Amino acid sequence: MSKSKVDVINRLQDKVLAGQDLTPEEAQELGELEGPDLYQLFAAASRIRDQRAGKKVDLCSIVNAKSGRCSEDCKFCSQSAHHRTDVDVHDLLDEASILERALQMEAEGAKRYALVTSGRGISEEDLVKALDIYRRLAQETNLKLCASLGIINEDMARRLKEAGVTRYHHNLETSESYFPHICTTHNYQDRINTIKACQAADLEVCSGGIISLGETMGQRLEMAFTLRDLKVKSVPINILNPIAGTALEHQSMLPPLKILQTIAIYRFILPEAMLRFAGGRETALRNLQAMGYLAGINATLVGSYLTTSGRTVAEDIQMILDMGLEV
Repeated sequence: MSKSKVDVINRLQDKVLAGQDLTPEEAQELGELEGPDLYQLFAAASRIRDQRAGKKVDLCSIVNAKSGRCSEDCKFCSQSAHHRTDVDVHDLLDEASILERALQMEAEGAKRYALVTSGRGISEEDLVKALDIYRRLAQETNLKLCASLGIINEDMARRLKEAGVTRYHHNLETSESYFPHICTTHNYQDRINTIKACQAADLEVCSGGIISLGETMGQRLEMAFTLRDLKVKSVPINILNPIAGTALEHQSMLPPLKILQTIAIYRFILPEAMLRFAGGRETALRNLQAMGYLAGINATLVGSYLTTSGRTVAEDIQMILDMGLEV
């Protein structure tokens, strides 16, 4: 372990613990670490998480409320109409099915619940149905309600808030500089505009992205700084799970330690955020998944994801407790 590298980690850790912001140049220094120095980085990220964000882990869950036939061409997505995949295709689920899953996830320990719909945005017809569903969820569960309905405007965001939604999820997906390599049917500003519309409507925002799309470490860090500039407090970190039939089905995966390094640097850049383990973690991190909590994770998407299965909620809760954290 290089003493000079350890000194850099300790200096930047102390800077963040003192309430100062990391610069892009400093983040890049951490991005160049390798070998045993990474374990020192993970420990520092864990200290930052404990002191700036606390040891309680936020658990959320989602339902794939409308699946497939998306007009957009995001290269990673099995729900895109531009790809030939075996993804399930269905219109907006009925209220009873969504409520049943919500009650199940609440019983298993989830604290938040989101309807996720495929498509560039949501139609007025489906939005009206979704609003009715949210009103019922607000009446019949104690879950905090989230929504992920694509590109929306401020008026739509206000209607969601009035129906009981507290947080809107809309990923940046990747950095602005890499986004054109991932999607061409809408632009990065469309995503930023949706985030700002939700903030204007006084909704909390959940926004992160997918790593291992072929981007560089610098581009992963670029996205983190954009999220910091947007004052996003919940940041899901998905890891590509290459799906047959998508444009990225043959994309090579980042090594587990490189993924953990990215998470740790995100904790330095976003010390008070909910860094949320999301899709792909089981496949990409394999036996090192628990180390994500050492690297600074403090929120987790539990249960099944949009088009892939996750672990049981009980398994995730046990892993969190085993790492000395709380739920």
